[in-house]
Amino acid sequence: MIKHTFLRAVGTAATAAIALGIGATSSFAADVTLRMHQFLPAQANVPKNVLLPWAEKIAAESDGRIEIQHFPAMQLGGKPPELVDQVIDGVADIVWTVAGYTPGRFPRTEVFELPFTMTDAEAVSRAYWTLAEETMMDQDFKDMKVLAVWVHGPGLIHSKDPIASLDDLNGVKLRAPTRVTNQLFSALGATPVGMPVPAVPEALSKGVIDATVIPWEVTGALKVNELVENHTTFGDDSLYTTSFIFAMNKAKYESLPDDLKAVIDANSGLEFSAFAGKQMQADDAGPRDAAIAAGANVIELAPEQVEEWKVAAQPIIDGWIQEMDEKGLDGTGLRARALELIEENASSM
Repeated sequence: MIKHTFLRAVGTAATAAIALGIGATSSFAADVTLRMHQFLPAQANVPKNVLLPWAEKIAAESDGRIEIQHFPAMQLGGKPPELVDQVIDGVADIVWTVAGYTPGRFPRTEVFELPFTMTDAEAVSRAYWTLAEETMMDQDFKDMKVLAVWVHGPGLIHSKDPIASLDDLNGVKLRAPTRVTNQLFSALGATPVGMPVPAVPEALSKGVIDATVIPWEVTGALKVNELVENHTTFGDDSLYTTSFIFAMNKAKYESLPDDLKAVIDANSGLEFSAFAGKQMQADDAGPRDAAIAAGANVIELAPEQVEEWKVAAQPIIDGWIQEMDEKGLDGTGLRARALELIEENASSM
């Protein structure tokens, strides 16, 4: 399979869409209008650099017959944890969401969120799609038409006070995105506070939390760099990542004529998943550089320090495997297969 095809195609399709006057805000009558709902503001990197280019490419390749209406920041109503049910129930036709916003609902996706598992977002996103095809489509995702799955780049800690050692986490009120990351930080001595990422700025400004774990790429849109001064990174390792789902209402997909289904299918799957993961990690650079330019305190842990965190995090991995095994979900096999796929994709890039 030719790699990076989607990235080149997005640029071509977006240019064509603009030239033809079609896209997410087309004034031409379309055969099909699809409402795409997600939780971030429109100016954030994922909608700007992943979701809207996808919508423009769909419009261009369908000759304007499919129009994607973008509803950012939960404009169709509800809260981020409701996005999954919205796409199942048809409130939205397409959603992008965090698997962990509905804890326990997509258990197999958590294998990629285990601490120090993420290596490179493109490789891990490829692994995620492959494992989803092997184990999740008829189980975790049976009620929706999954278009893509991916992860973000290295997750790190953004905090009001410096965090360099495990002891520095003691008592820190910290926002974590998923069930697995909440378990991790609880075990490491912090006080995890679960909330969707749009709630982070207000929670930081009001002192509800002292720190948050998110990738660099979303810190700009959320203005996190203006609310905290310290950013703890883990060298060449990644503390964690988050599993995302990009999905369509099954009935809406099935209602499309075959030629329009083919347009959706051609822009779904492995290559789009890989593109989205790669783009999210690439988008780490801008906010990171802006934070450094503004005088942020970036704490990069030395390899021996990272090793201490890995040792402390290992019980979370072991506990997750045991929990999945006890539920009959083969945690042992999922973990082994995820690591195998990550290695295969990393070595072939």
